[in-house]
Amino acid sequence: MTAPRSEFLVTVARRGYLHQCTDLAALDSLALQGRVVAYIGFDCTAPSLHAGSLVSIMLLRLLQKCGGKPIVLMGGGTTKIGDPSGKDDSRKMLTTAEIAANMAGIKDAFSRFLKFGDGPSDAVMVDNADWLDQLGYIPFLRDWGRHFSVNRMLTFDSVKLRLEREQPLSFLEFNYMVLQAYDFVELARRHDCVLQMGGSDQWGNIVCGVELGRRAIPRELFGLTTPLLTAASGAKMGKTAEGAVWLSEKMLSPYDYWQYWRNTEDADVGRFLRLFTEMPEPEIARLEKLGGAEINEAKQILADHATLLLHGEKSATEAAETARRTFGEGTFGEALPSVAIARAELAKGIPAFELFHKAGLAASGGEARRLIRGGGARLNDAAVETETRPVTLADLGPEGVIKLSAGRKRHALVKVG
Repeated sequence: MTAPRSEFLVTVARRGYLHQCTDLAALDSLALQGRVVAYIGFDCTAPSLHAGSLVSIMLLRLLQKCGGKPIVLMGGGTTKIGDPSGKDDSRKMLTTAEIAANMAGIKDAFSRFLKFGDGPSDAVMVDNADWLDQLGYIPFLRDWGRHFSVNRMLTFDSVKLRLEREQPLSFLEFNYMVLQAYDFVELARRHDCVLQMGGSDQWGNIVCGVELGRRAIPRELFGLTTPLLTAASGAKMGKTAEGAVWLSEKMLSPYDYWQYWRNTEDADVGRFLRLFTEMPEPEIARLEKLGGAEINEAKQILADHATLLLHGEKSATEAAETARRTFGEGTFGEALPSVAIARAELAKGIPAFELFHKAGLAASGGEARRLIRGGGARLNDAAVETETRPVTLADLGPEGVIKLSAGRKRHALVKVG
């Protein structure tokens, strides 16, 4: 087919965001004629989004920079159901209060990437509970259920894979794609939204919305998906051995966020620079050609730019400086994650495995014990020999802190509280 000509779709394709589109030529033609209003939905299953959501967030940012209007749809209603896409089990059911608390935590990250307001291209944030909570079951089934074929729904991966693996799929979850399709129609009516975007695991849900729009409104709607990202090693995007790479500073320090990008695998540097920064293509092309030790320059630039977008210039600069001091000079900087321990507790002595857990360098006491047994734990740059070795006030260094290290790249400071 003919290559796209609109600024938005040209950039989407060039920088690696494009996986599937329901009708790329027609969407391109629409984008050339004027402003495109598009949305992506985010369910409120945790107090923060993680780095796995960044492709979607950056896509909304790109849309806005190209003159389009982004809609952030918060899933206050659909979170009560649970999206089965890409899942082997049912999600834990959350209470209304838990969903509201998670939504409040999630909202903050978007203000770092999008400009919200009342202008033509300003982003808006809406909650699908505003209309889903008002639906009457029988009228909804009568008016909207007739547009959906169960035979067709069974062909979508979100349903088919669960059934093939003989994993339970509740009737509640089976309804998810119906509600997501209805969301699209409501946004088309309320906000003139013509495009739904999302990860490739959302393709079936998005297609259902496009088809519902054609049958029920009727109106031509479009769907566009991004590749489901994994690192070159196969690791899931936004996850590490230690857990999720959260976008909330309350759940992950800017320094740890910077380190996540700095530790990008060599083969992923060019791809991640295109997706997660706004650096110009010629500079990215130069950086991805670097080899040997020089590739570390590109990784640091990736970390600097990604951290700048989320946490701002001050935090990005502090994280880079802390890394330089920690790895270049063998000292440490203020941006290293820290934990405060009461003087009285340190005076008595804390088992090393317990302190590593408290400092966030291990997800549990058992994991901390395994870290120490494997020789990966260091205290003030000296190997920790035994799991129960007591850490006391005597271990405080000249700057009044204790430095803990898990491997070569993860560090934390223990301060007297």
